[in-house]
Amino acid sequence: MKKVISLILAAMMLLSCCSFAGAEAADAKQPKYVFLFIGDGMTFSQFQLASSYLGANADTNDDGILDGNVALSFMQFDTIGSVTTYDSSSFCPDSASTATSIASGFKTYSGVINMDETKTVPFTTITEQIRDNTDMKIGVISSVNLNHATPAAFYAHVPSRSRYYDIGLELVASGYDYFAGGALLKPDGTEEQANLYDLAAQAGYTVARTQADAEKLTPADCKVLIVTEHMADSDSLDYEIDRAEDVWALSDYVAKGIELMDGDNGFFLMCEGGKIDWACHANDAGSVIWDVLAMDKAVQVAMEFAAQHADETLIIVTGDHETGGLTIGFAGTDYATYLDNIKNQHISYAKYDADYVSAYKANGTSFEDAMKDVEALFGLYLPEDAEQAANETLVLNDYETGLLRDAYDVTMNGYAVDTEGNTVQTQGEYISYGTYTPFSVTVTHLLNNKSGINFASYAHTGLPAAVCAQGAGADSFAGFYDNTDIHDKLCELLGLENLAK
Repeated sequence: MKKVISLILAAMMLLSCCSFAGAEAADAKQPKYVFLFIGDGMTFSQFQLASSYLGANADTNDDGILDGNVALSFMQFDTIGSVTTYDSSSFCPDSASTATSIASGFKTYSGVINMDETKTVPFTTITEQIRDNTDMKIGVISSVNLNHATPAAFYAHVPSRSRYYDIGLELVASGYDYFAGGALLKPDGTEEQANLYDLAAQAGYTVARTQADAEKLTPADCKVLIVTEHMADSDSLDYEIDRAEDVWALSDYVAKGIELMDGDNGFFLMCEGGKIDWACHANDAGSVIWDVLAMDKAVQVAMEFAAQHADETLIIVTGDHETGGLTIGFAGTDYATYLDNIKNQHISYAKYDADYVSAYKANGTSFEDAMKDVEALFGLYLPEDAEQAANETLVLNDYETGLLRDAYDVTMNGYAVDTEGNTVQTQGEYISYGTYTPFSVTVTHLLNNKSGINFASYAHTGLPAAVCAQGAGADSFAGFYDNTDIHDKLCELLGLENLAK
């Protein structure tokens, strides 16, 4: 049964627009190559921030006049739409349910992947439809773990997204042609279970565990599983802001997928920019910007391919939900923005926490010594060091310095402990720090705010997601509709039975 919301939204749209979109869908040429890019946690605010950041740093004149944005590639696509993202649990949904909506066309509870609300009935994904009914090849890429929620929604069916081993078993059983990204979580399951990488090899996959091995792969290798050797937090790809130049970016995995899957029968490639979400959860605007730009470069690879395959390629760029309640604008800066301040950040919150803050705790480092790293890595300066700052907006005032000192004290000494020995975090402490290291998250909060950027949450929000489309059948993605309709529109364009209706 189709969602009630779709009927409501349809009634809200102008009949002329609906008729036009329907006519275009009916006349659209079936794409041979489909690229579906999902920026996890990304919607208008995230890519607008990246675009505005580029504009703020364009430095095209010295007259003090704002030159505006530098549009990302997909912001210039011919077709722009917007989708609702709610699930069966909440208007602030999670990645498992929203990716399920995109992949299968059904709503479900947060945390559930391709199963109904009873957690007993599995849904068929569009990629399974493609596998079973066409000769197109299928690829799945993610900058986070390949058995994480979003990539899993294109091949797995589990009542809980945390069942990583079971998801991994379905990855192996899928028979898809190309998997690439972060390492599999829980690859060994329990002591009695076989290693997932061993099972993949037994199923005919060439498993590449190093970049050098990945570079050597050719179409003759047939089914491929590539996992990054440059592990960041939770064995995922590096944040783009931390990535070394000789380490593969998200765009390199897309290029390799094209190389391995291109052929007479075409392909369907889903690529997730998962670190956008993780950076938004941590309220790290600098890392958000760089990972959005990394996805943009991956989209550009698809566009270069499409230029050689005119009228045969469809590229879709969307998000599963918004994360963090990101805004360009902060109460402390009113109408002013200083987005160029973000260029003073040279490290992600995660790497700073792992490489620096952990050492402060181990060595009993003083606040003043820790601030030397903050100055070098984030460009924030204490009042007494104001002359060294790049500009006056990067100098901490007394109030901000107090916030940072308090966060450092909590980081070094821990939260209060109750009579039973349990850590107790007050509501105020949670609002200030979330579940993150107090000092690390306060540093990024202050740099965000002094740049005119703010976050409202450490979780997901209910904002609509953007849909940007270019190429064969792109016109059908215009308008305002539900995220399940992305699946429906793809089914129609590819000539597949829509099992969600």
